[in-house]
Amino acid sequence: MPQPNRTSPRTREKRLRHRLTELRGPDVPAKALDARALAALAANPGCHRRAILDGAGVDKARLASALGAPSGFGQSQFALTRGNAFEARVKADGGAELLRLAHAGLDPGAVPPEEAAVPDLTAHGPEGRTARTALALQEATRSGGWTLLDHPMLALDVAGSLAFLEPDAVVVHPDGSWSVVEIKSFPMLDGAADPAKVGAAARQAAVYVLALEEVAARLGAEAPRVRHRVLLVCPKDFSNLPAGSAVDVRKQRAVTARQLARLTRIEEIAGALPEDVCFAPDQPAGELTAAVEAVPAAYAPECLSACELAFHCRDRSRATGTVTHLGRPLRAELGGLTTVEDVLAAARGMSGDPDDPAVAALRRAAALRAEALADAAHREAAPCP
Repeated sequence: MPQPNRTSPRTREKRLRHRLTELRGPDVPAKALDARALAALAANPGCHRRAILDGAGVDKARLASALGAPSGFGQSQFALTRGNAFEARVKADGGAELLRLAHAGLDPGAVPPEEAAVPDLTAHGPEGRTARTALALQEATRSGGWTLLDHPMLALDVAGSLAFLEPDAVVVHPDGSWSVVEIKSFPMLDGAADPAKVGAAARQAAVYVLALEEVAARLGAEAPRVRHRVLLVCPKDFSNLPAGSAVDVRKQRAVTARQLARLTRIEEIAGALPEDVCFAPDQPAGELTAAVEAVPAAYAPECLSACELAFHCRDRSRATGTVTHLGRPLRAELGGLTTVEDVLAAARGMSGDPDDPAVAALRRAAALRAEALADAAHREAAPCP
């Protein structure tokens, strides 16, 4: 009779951390997860490859370059510099302009933020900063005034591993509620910004909302309400003046929470890998490729805008003929047909169950195509009048 696993949670966590260090490479520093990576991870919860690489702190950009498939994913240095300069302007003078925008966009019925506290959140290490942030939030909630937390540190449990997150700012309202502030450098023209960029910012802010809710839960039954309307601050028109807009992230929060809950535990993925697997980018290309291929991926075209390994995974998906590289909607329509070869064979009547709706649709499409081609060939062969 098998004995129950009596390993303590602390021991299991220690073993997992040791195993993740081995996977990353003992001498390779860990790359911390951020909210952007978590939003992308939640958008593709079935990708074990991304889950274990992010959980182990692997620098996927370096890994992609070592695999011979570098990606241009990420912000340019110019965009980073411009974004940092704009954020500094928004937060100047103790965040007076930012708090004015928060008052106007999120809480116009509250007293104006003529005076606001900006607590010092300095502490040693991410754990220390997380604890200091929680204490500052608790004190600000009791104060009954406006408080601005500049780059607080939050922790979120992701598939059994803690991710430390740093939002641009969190505002504590006079009623004790908390709001996330996202500062972006893309413009807001005539009061509206690019919907795709706003959507990406909303998904990122939703991760911060989830992390804030965990802080609120730890504070007990009298914890304040975390607002699901966040403040998006962007340059107004073509100037460098800040403009604010309230964005409701309830939908993004619900989707992100559901997808993160579905993620396979990193411990299970790591336990299924061979002992000699290592993702250190300085090892021979053949060994590195074999290590990456040992972890199943779930590539889709959407990965090109969200993951540094997208080019490598796309090449592998094409080489194996899987239909996932054609897009998730098409993959869903094809049912049990998982490769291009299977799809073509079913369309030609060489395989597949004719009662399968996907097979029947493919054969109907193939027949219509053949009919159209025959009709076109007939018209070309017909003599001119």
